[in-house]
Amino acid sequence: MRVYGLCMSFGLVQLLDLGVFLLALCAFVDALIRPAPAFVAAGKQTKQIWLLILGACLFVTLIGMGGFLGLLGAVVAVAAIVYLVDVRPAVRAMRPGGPWG
Repeated sequence: MRVYGLCMSFGLVQLLDLGVFLLALCAFVDALIRPAPAFVAAGKQTKQIWLLILGACLFVTLIGMGGFLGLLGAVVAVAAIVYLVDVRPAVRAMRPGGPWG
C-alpha cells in the first residue's frame, strides 16, 4: 500500500508541474502577441520585461519537469497568474477602438 501511495503522489506532482508549465506557456504566448505600446499605455511593465519574466518561468519549469518544482513552481505560478489576471486584461483593453483609441 505504501508503494501505491508513493506512485500516486509522484504522478500528482508531475501533473502539477505540467499544469504550471502550461500556465506559464499560455502567459508567454499571450505576451508575445500583444503590441508593445499597449503595455506602456496600460501603465504596466514593458513587453520586454514581461517576456523576460515569463521566459525565465518557462525555463525554470522545463528544468524542473523531471522532478518536483517546489517553491520555484509556486513562484512561476504566481508570476503567470499575475500576468494573466492583471496585465493581460489591461493590455487587451488598449486596442484600437478601446479606451484610448
